[in-house]
Amino acid sequence: MSEAEPNLHEPSAPEPLLRLQEQDRNRLAEALQELLAHGSLLGLESGQSGLYTWCRQNFEWLRETAALVGLDVALLHEERMVQAIPRVPSMVLHLKQDATLVWLALWYAGDVRWRDEGETQAFLTVAELNALMKDQLLPDAVGQISRNRLREILRQAARFNLIKFQSAESFEDSGIEVLPAIRRVVPFRELAEWTESANALKRGESALVEPPEDS
Repeated sequence: MSEAEPNLHEPSAPEPLLRLQEQDRNRLAEALQELLAHGSLLGLESGQSGLYTWCRQNFEWLRETAALVGLDVALLHEERMVQAIPRVPSMVLHLKQDATLVWLALWYAGDVRWRDEGETQAFLTVAELNALMKDQLLPDAVGQISRNRLREILRQAARFNLIKFQSAESFEDSGIEVLPAIRRVVPFRELAEWTESANALKRGESALVEPPEDS
């Protein structure tokens, strides 16, 4: 066979999966990486406003591509947020009991501020979070959570865009802002559902939360 003749045994290169311009491919990759790493994308953050706008304008591309890696995505216009929702068990994060308790407490604190008090933002300190867990929620569910462990749990929640955490010189004075994403990760429509899950936790049953798996 001469060099000019094609090699019939070599398959032809497949067509590109996505026929996108390079700029759009880069934006799509950036959005998927953000969702896999953090569970959501916050358009109100100055560094992500442009990416959020791109996702809103090209949501079908994002939705179809995210499905390939086991994620559903929701576009929340009022909150300017794109939320990732696992659709396969391997993508679900299973928390330890103490972390589950803290995330439930954060959901409760946010719900009180947003629904009961009519606030648009939900702020509390670490001291207030500890008091909430000790006095109002599940005092017998777990022992006292150490500062280092609570800091680790809060940083994990911040990584998944459930809170913003502002460390202070005194850890108990550190500030927490509960973010709306927690309402989908800890998906209770009302306090009665939260109470049922909290009671299950007290009985030693597992509670489920659904950000992408922490690798």
